[in-house]
Amino acid sequence: MMQELLHSTPSLTNFFIFFGLAVALLLAVLGFVTYGILAERKVMGFMQARMGPNQVGGKWGLLQTVADVLKLLLKEDTIPKLADRPLYILAPVIAFTPAFMVLAVIPFTDKFQFADIGVGLLYYIAISGITTVGVVAAGWASNNKYSLLGGMRAAAQMISYEVPLVMSVIGIILLTGSLNLNDIVLMQGETAWFIILQPVGFLIFLIASVAELNRTPFDLPEAESELVAGYHVEYSGFRWAFFMLAEYVYLFAMAALTTVLFFGGWLPPFEFLGFIPAGVWFALKFSFVVFLLIWFRVTFPRLRADHLMEFGWKVLLPVALGNIFVTAIIKEIFFK
Repeated sequence: MMQELLHSTPSLTNFFIFFGLAVALLLAVLGFVTYGILAERKVMGFMQARMGPNQVGGKWGLLQTVADVLKLLLKEDTIPKLADRPLYILAPVIAFTPAFMVLAVIPFTDKFQFADIGVGLLYYIAISGITTVGVVAAGWASNNKYSLLGGMRAAAQMISYEVPLVMSVIGIILLTGSLNLNDIVLMQGETAWFIILQPVGFLIFLIASVAELNRTPFDLPEAESELVAGYHVEYSGFRWAFFMLAEYVYLFAMAALTTVLFFGGWLPPFEFLGFIPAGVWFALKFSFVVFLLIWFRVTFPRLRADHLMEFGWKVLLPVALGNIFVTAIIKEIFFK
């Protein structure tokens, strides 16, 4: 019995290999966050006809975000006197941890994925919802009415837009018959990218994902004009940085998931281009999606709170339900 247990238990070598890979991925994601923020500021500057960062690190401002991170790490860490201290300290961790956990099921290539599980898409959606708990906890624990309002707005918005987000991918699940992200990618290699087969689903997913990320024009939980800074108004230094880190790690994760679901993942658009490595294709598509999300942020003004909720429930949800019915009919006729 003990011998069987020893054979079934992963070895210490395996543990260190996977731990090292996880640390490497975390460092890669942190590198993306550092230069993703810089790229966003440069692209926004270009689109708004103004200068982006251009002082720290040469004319391209390559070290501007590094300087900002160092500033945050060196700032004083303050905790309000009447705050719920344990929950106040725990909230940024609750908000950030799911953002990194969801990366485990993303297939970056056919050979690079941490966990190939049968319900990878369901896992992503379920784990990403935990971040809402961290945001609400931060608003409540700060003992500040503005932060509480921001937390409640975040809960209402993220839960409301989670519904059309899930509905938008049901068409993909119907066509593939699987929740496995690898199966979804391979299905697109056999037929066509799902942005072609599910254009309505893609638009709903894109809009709902921006709302889930709390980015402009859906950044009501952080609306500076009304809530000062929203749910994290009482946070400073590295604790505040955790919330921003969670947002940009989710940007990385959501762009990767969009690439997998709608752009064929690591597969080339045409077979004769198959000589280009799979990782290059994924990186190119991923970069396009990130650019699209930045473009989305620059283009649209912030919505009013009531318009935000009405749009989610009265527009996105009915359209998503209609897309499911149409997809079911098409599958019955053409994909028997």
